[in-house]
Amino acid sequence: MEVAVASWVALSLVFVSIIVRWAWSVLDWLWLKPKKLERCLREQGLKGNSYRFFHGDMKENSVMLTQAKSKPMTLSSSHDIVSRFLPFLDQTVKIYGKNSFVWMGPTPRVNIMDPEDVKDVLTKQEDFRRPAASNPLIKMLISGISSYEDEKWVKHRRIINPTFHVEKLKRMLPAFHQSCDEMIKEWESLVSEQGSSCELDVWPSLQILTADAISRTAFGSSYEEGRKIFKLLKEQTTHTIKSLQSVYIPGQRFLPTKMNIRMRQINKELNGLLKGIINKREQAINAGEATKDDLLGALMESNLREIQEHGKNEKNVGMSVEDVIGECKLFYHAGQATTSVLLVWTVVLLGHNQTWQDRARQEVLQVFGSNKPDFDGLTRLKVVSMILFEVLRLYPALVILFRTTNKTVQLGKLSLPAGVEVGLSTLLIHRDKELWGDDASEFKPERFSEGISKATKSPFSFISFGGGPQICIGQNFALTEAKLAIALILQHFTFQLSPSYAHAPTAPMIIPQYGVPIILQKR
Repeated sequence: MEVAVASWVALSLVFVSIIVRWAWSVLDWLWLKPKKLERCLREQGLKGNSYRFFHGDMKENSVMLTQAKSKPMTLSSSHDIVSRFLPFLDQTVKIYGKNSFVWMGPTPRVNIMDPEDVKDVLTKQEDFRRPAASNPLIKMLISGISSYEDEKWVKHRRIINPTFHVEKLKRMLPAFHQSCDEMIKEWESLVSEQGSSCELDVWPSLQILTADAISRTAFGSSYEEGRKIFKLLKEQTTHTIKSLQSVYIPGQRFLPTKMNIRMRQINKELNGLLKGIINKREQAINAGEATKDDLLGALMESNLREIQEHGKNEKNVGMSVEDVIGECKLFYHAGQATTSVLLVWTVVLLGHNQTWQDRARQEVLQVFGSNKPDFDGLTRLKVVSMILFEVLRLYPALVILFRTTNKTVQLGKLSLPAGVEVGLSTLLIHRDKELWGDDASEFKPERFSEGISKATKSPFSFISFGGGPQICIGQNFALTEAKLAIALILQHFTFQLSPSYAHAPTAPMIIPQYGVPIILQKR
C-alpha cells in the first residue's frame, strides 16, 4: 500500500513538474522574453509601441489593412502606395522614425533602411537567417533553395546556376513566344469583335500568360500537368498567407483544422504530380534520351553532372527527388508571381504615361519592326529595360525581406539579440528621398538611363530581387519573359487605362485589387 502511494506521489510530482516547466516556457515566450528584447532595443535608441500580450501590433495592423483596402487611391504622378499597402509600418516610421520596430506577435521586427546595413543583412548569411528555413508553414508552400542555408544552400546554388545560364534562356524563348502569341491572338480577336477597340481587364490574361509560360518552360511537354500544379500552388498560397496573418504558434499545423487538412492534401497531391514527372524524365535519361530544353531538363542535367563528378557513393552529393520537387515548386511560385506582378504594373504605368509608351514602342519597332522578337534584340531594348527597372522599384514583387537572428549580432551601431526579426521594406527603401531624390515616388524611368548602379547612391538601395549571395537566381528569366511580352504588346497594340480603372494595389503581393481594365486598340 505504501509503495503504491509513494509511486502515485512520484508520478504526481513528475506531472506537476512538467506542467510547471511548460507554463514557464509559455510565460517566457509570450511575456518575459518579449519584454527583455524590448528593453534591449530601446536602450539602443530604437523606438516602437510597447509590447502587447500575444498579439503585439498585429491586431492594429489587421484593422488598418482592412480600412486601407476599403477604398481605392488616386492615381497621380506620385506612386506613394506605402500608406495603403503597409499602413501600420508607414505610421510607425512617421511616428518613430526610420530606427523603429514593430511587434509581429511576441517577436519584434526591426526596420532597416540604411543601404550599408541592408548590405550586411543580405551578405552575412550566418548572422541573418531566412525565416523560410525554420517556418514549416512557409516551407510547405516554398521550399527549394529559398529555404536552405549553409552547405545545402551552396550545393543547390551550384547545381541550379547552369539552369539559368544565358544559353539555356535562349532555348526557352520559343516557349515564351508560344504563350505570348496565344494571348496576343486572343486580344486581337476581342478587338476585331468590337470594331477598332475594346475594353479588357488585362490582369487575368497576364496571370494566365505567366502561368502558361512557367508551365511550358518548367516542364515542356508535360504542360497540362504543369497547369494542375499551378492551380494547386495558387490555392496553397492563399491558405499559407491566411495562416501567416495570425500569430504563429509552434505545432499549430498539426491541429486537425479544415485548412490544415486541406493544406496537407494539396502538398501530397503536388508532391505526387511532381514526382511522377521527375520519374518519367529519369527513365528517359537512363534510356539514353537527350535532356529537354526546359527548366526541369536543365536542372536534371546539372544534377546528373554533379553526381558524376563527385561519385554516386559519396554522401550529400547531388539532389534527391525530394530536393528536385522543392526546386520545381519554387520555379512555379517565384517564376509566375514575380513576372505577372511586373507585367501588370508595367501596363498600368504605360497606360497612364503615354509618352513613355510611345518611346518604348518606337524602340521596339526600331529593333524588330514587325518581325518576331529574338533574344539578342531583347538585350538591346534600353528604354524597355529602364521602364521595367522603374516598375520594379515602385511596385516590387518582394515587398519586405525578412531575416532572423539566432545569436547576438552586430549591425552597424546596433547589437541585435537572438530572437529578433529584421525587416527590409522594399517599398520604403525604394521611396527614400535620401537615396533616390525628391522625386522618389514618381515614375521616372530616365533615372535608370545608365543602369542600376548609377541610378542611386548604393546598389543595396534597389533590392527588387534581393541582394548579396542569395539574390534571386531567376531574375534574368523573369526580365527576359517580361521584355518579350511587353515588346509583343507594343508591336500589336496601343492602350490606355479605362475610366473605370481604380488604383488599388493590395496584398499578398502588390496586385491590383479591382483588376486593370484598359482600352485596347490594334496598331
